[in-house]
Amino acid sequence: MAQTKYIFVTGGVSSSLGKGIIAASLAKLLQAQKYSVTIQKFDPYLNVDPGTLNPYEHGECFVTDDGAETDLDLGHYERFLNVRTSQANNVTTGRVYQSVIEKERRGEFLGKTVQVIPHITNEIKHRMMLLGESGEYDIIITEIGGTVGDIESLPYIESVRQLVWELGEENAMVIHLTLIPYLSAAGELKTKPTQHSVKTLMESGVKANVLVCRTEHSISDDIKRKLALFCNVKQEAVIESIDADTIYDVPLLMQKEGLDKVVLKTLNLPAPVEADMEKWKAFLQKYKNPKETIHIGLIGKYVELQDSYKSILEAVSHAGASSQTKVKVHSIHSEYLDPSNVEEKLKALDGVIVAPGFGERGIQGKIDAIRYVRENKIPFLGICLGMQMAVIEHARNVAGINAANSTEMDETCGDPVISIMEEQKTIEDKGGTMRLGAWKCALTNDSLVAKVYQAKEIEERHRHRYEFNDAYRKTLEDSGLKATGINPETGLVEVVENPAHPWFVGVQYHPEYKSTVLNPHPLFISFVEASLAYYHGK
Repeated sequence: MAQTKYIFVTGGVSSSLGKGIIAASLAKLLQAQKYSVTIQKFDPYLNVDPGTLNPYEHGECFVTDDGAETDLDLGHYERFLNVRTSQANNVTTGRVYQSVIEKERRGEFLGKTVQVIPHITNEIKHRMMLLGESGEYDIIITEIGGTVGDIESLPYIESVRQLVWELGEENAMVIHLTLIPYLSAAGELKTKPTQHSVKTLMESGVKANVLVCRTEHSISDDIKRKLALFCNVKQEAVIESIDADTIYDVPLLMQKEGLDKVVLKTLNLPAPVEADMEKWKAFLQKYKNPKETIHIGLIGKYVELQDSYKSILEAVSHAGASSQTKVKVHSIHSEYLDPSNVEEKLKALDGVIVAPGFGERGIQGKIDAIRYVRENKIPFLGICLGMQMAVIEHARNVAGINAANSTEMDETCGDPVISIMEEQKTIEDKGGTMRLGAWKCALTNDSLVAKVYQAKEIEERHRHRYEFNDAYRKTLEDSGLKATGINPETGLVEVVENPAHPWFVGVQYHPEYKSTVLNPHPLFISFVEASLAYYHGK
């Protein structure tokens, strides 16, 4: 069996430079050359996973098929590669320490003093190598969160140093992503921050094989020569990563810069074929040359930070490109919506998505918005909490159940049309305890969703504690809100739709997690098409 090769991606100078996008772009290029590739993310924070983090803190929490709550970068990996990730693809310092401490409690260290080196670094190395043990992958790319020089990142950098030494330079390499700032007063790009960043990395015993330089302006050959000389890399390994119109341009920009060729040469791997990016280019051609434009409202409570709803925004982009439609998304904060302004804020829209979320804040605004789009026949997609709010809105305003609410918002409400799931009632811990991961859903014949999916049974990812209360199902169905998707094992209502409306669907699951560049999600495609039809019918 051929040796699995390892690529480690580190960052310096500044956070948020786009290590995840660079890692995903490189993986896409290697995949296009017939290599089997996966990506994993190591995050230096002490949370066991991002599941308990506020979206303002860390962006959205991405959920995998096997129920792992992970960093949003795993969404980029899946969208670019069209390959599913798992629990093993995202590791945090919290998980590493938890594992080591549990081993210590079981006496597995035979009375030794437990230390950062070797015990924590050994655990990190074990997890870095885990995906490679299956023999399924030719290349594994590991993104190290944070920036070089952070105290939190030191054990990871030390683990990388040890692994490169243990595996040998033909089997492991380091890509270092840094910032080349432009000083407008001087009118020039400055390389010194990158030099210092590389120096910090080398002080930890790690040599960068490739430098990827984030920049707003093109980097001249002179600057590349200077960086190569002072940072101890070959000039061909100094890669320009200039600001792009869209993240989907980045793989082609990296191909143009020769990143994949430098990596394969460093790892002593052949380039069996020229990277075939024709399907990717076809997607970009449609994405960048829309024939029509529609306006979609995204109603949520974390709209100030775009990363809070990253997967939804990308799923809408994929769906828009498939029909060559530019989808302009208007973020609307549900906390500031009420009956006095809802018409003014929504009347110009061609479709509305009510986003997921937790807690009471902004709930009434979502209900007011759903009432408006229901009454005005504007295409509507409710996701998770958005679906639950659609149930409450219908119960109150159509079925006449005035006290309808969710026990998440009011534990003592008179009519809990949404209530906590039975198996969740005794759970006290918040992290990793919701209904998570992929669950089956049987679709009703002749329903809108059955037509959309072209299937009788689907599998979608979940992240929720509360559910449709089956005690109210008959009353709601009799008044026009149909349950058209049911979990075959639990009887849980997964999908509701309003047949009296042109396109009104609420889903308990998160379809946005499964949309990729080359496989846009059918629900989003249908929603965009319905919004386009509404636009034409105005």
